[in-house]
Amino acid sequence: MPLIEDYALIGDCETGALVGRDGSIDWLCLPRFDSDSCFGRLLGNEENGYWKLCPVDRYASERRYRPDSLILETVFTTDHGRARLIDFMPPKSDLSKVVRIVEGLEGTVEMRSELTARFDYGISVPWVSRSEQGAISLVAGASMLLLGTEVPMHGASMKTVGSFSISDGQRVAFVLSHQISYEDPAAPADPIALLDQTERFWRDWSSRCEAAGPYSEPVLRSLITLKALTFAPSGGMVAAATTSLPEQIGGQRNWDYRFCWVRDATLTLLALMGGGYYDEARAWRDWLVRAVAGSPKQLQIMYTVTGERRLTEWEVPWLSGYENSKPVRIGNAAHTQLQLDVYGELMDALYQGRRGGLRENKRAWTIQCALLDHLKGIWTEPDEGIWEVRGGAKHFTYSKIMAWVAFDRAIKSAAEFGMDGPVETWEAQRAAIHDDVCRHGYDENRKTFVQVYGEPQLDASLLLIPAVGFLPPDDPRVISTINAIEHELFEDGFVRRYDTGATKDGLPPGEGMFLACSFWLADAYHLIGRDADAKELFERLLTLRNDVGLLSEEYDTKRRRLVGNFPQAFSHIALVNTAHNLTHREKPSEHRGSKKALPSKGKQATDATRR
Repeated sequence: MPLIEDYALIGDCETGALVGRDGSIDWLCLPRFDSDSCFGRLLGNEENGYWKLCPVDRYASERRYRPDSLILETVFTTDHGRARLIDFMPPKSDLSKVVRIVEGLEGTVEMRSELTARFDYGISVPWVSRSEQGAISLVAGASMLLLGTEVPMHGASMKTVGSFSISDGQRVAFVLSHQISYEDPAAPADPIALLDQTERFWRDWSSRCEAAGPYSEPVLRSLITLKALTFAPSGGMVAAATTSLPEQIGGQRNWDYRFCWVRDATLTLLALMGGGYYDEARAWRDWLVRAVAGSPKQLQIMYTVTGERRLTEWEVPWLSGYENSKPVRIGNAAHTQLQLDVYGELMDALYQGRRGGLRENKRAWTIQCALLDHLKGIWTEPDEGIWEVRGGAKHFTYSKIMAWVAFDRAIKSAAEFGMDGPVETWEAQRAAIHDDVCRHGYDENRKTFVQVYGEPQLDASLLLIPAVGFLPPDDPRVISTINAIEHELFEDGFVRRYDTGATKDGLPPGEGMFLACSFWLADAYHLIGRDADAKELFERLLTLRNDVGLLSEEYDTKRRRLVGNFPQAFSHIALVNTAHNLTHREKPSEHRGSKKALPSKGKQATDATRR
């Protein structure tokens, strides 16, 4: 099985596929990120579906994305010649399509295509036949794939295979389309026209990116990745394109991340606005408002890309897991947890959107007031915390801090934007929470804020205390907490979320270094004036990106490889924000907890786009 970093992402802004260095598409869910997979080799074996397109003879490969795009190019070199494989998914207009174009570069290369589709997460074998238009049709129940190509294809050992020669200057194309099986097959698509359209789309989109000095390239690649992880019809952004890639090889920390987390709200918004993408920021903000609308008692920590609330978790017994990391999980039981921090994240995101000049969402403030009224009665309760532990509810310090943020942002919204509400009540709540956290969440003996009231363990989320404005960066308690995290959670040059051996989170101990938390330490360094340390850590983190600039959730320092779901939005969001902290005049880590408004360019950019 290839390493996680051996994969690259292609996508159509509604779903995504992972393509290996060997030209094999080993993961694809259609038609949405959270649909069942039709290529599931990533979490099993070849019998669970893949589509490999590579030379017959021994080869070496190198790859890149075309500049400013999500079009992947892999160059294969054999003893007889060189050929380029171009992989992409056109931004979806009607049907999801995977387009693969092979170009001859030098000499003659013998190529082979092997397609094994397995619907329903790798278990349902389709019926294969030819449609009236000549395309190969693969049908199982409501699902249908159509493969169009000039290459003669035939069945062999439950695969659809075909071989061909490609010489200098020649092109051979494959177009794989997905549609409902009971509808008439769609007309064939022109792969070269689709390539031109896709490249124009991405280059036009990328041209609007704000520069980030020496970090402009990794920032743009991260923003392209975030765009690719966005479900365009709704504006929701999935945490990753995959499920169940392990946080520890062979372990049980395997979760479905193909959903949208409220906890990512503010940092996502700041990354998009900082990159100049106000339309995407507004779409994300509007997705948040729609998703959380309803009874305040039913607020969830995550939703589907369109806002559905049922994310029932189940295990797939027929998939062996990535490198035998079991179980493979579909859905996510954490959606039923109480996590108080999401109230603060939601309130902060909507507040930052106003400061950034996003056009007001008419529903938002009424919903916010209702949520605050509910939070007033529950902030003293224990919860499962930002990391969704399964070891029982506790009084997590960061959760209380974000409850403080919720009331703080409401007070600021009233003062800065004339929003109407019971400000005196909110001020009393804010003061009570602040006093509670400082009394119970800070260990005077150890001189640090702690993960849980009355317990000694640390938590990397506490690095965000100055960024959210709970305490100023020069407060001795902030500096001593950063020092404690450096001493206890900083290992081999990176940061772990918490000590999984000391914290009873309901699972066996062990996981990789959490990349977003490592970026947060760089942000904390910046806030307390340790800019050289911030830059050094940030540039060390940049070296973890794979050859096409992608990051997963975590890094295994012992195996020296990426682990966790991939590509991970939270890691790329953190990368963008840290780069902006180091290069932009308007720095997210300083701006988030301050009273200074963003420049008016956000509103102007949005208005210009509407025109």
